[in-house]
Amino acid sequence: MSKTIDVTLLGKDYRVACEPAEREALQAAVAYLEDKFREAGEKAPNSTRAGGERTAAMMALNLAHELLAAKNTPANVALALESESVQRRINFIEAKLDESLAQHEQLF
Repeated sequence: MSKTIDVTLLGKDYRVACEPAEREALQAAVAYLEDKFREAGEKAPNSTRAGGERTAAMMALNLAHELLAAKNTPANVALALESESVQRRINFIEAKLDESLAQHEQLF
């Protein structure tokens, strides 16, 4: 059953559904967003374009870009290749075990 948590973004309070185990991660995400909004405000403190819905949309676009870029970092690509390598090794070992079991069954 989901619980709710109250968070504040840009001075406004929001009630968000959140599993108890994910509460800390949600609070970290809120703090991260607040920092990003603050940074955006520092870059354009007097700009009317930096407020409200436009800022939220641009922030969402920037965060999506960061997420996609992070997914394509060499470390993540290497991890994916390593996972494929491990899976090939597991498949090879399983095939050898199956072969060995089949030979063993033929003996009896």
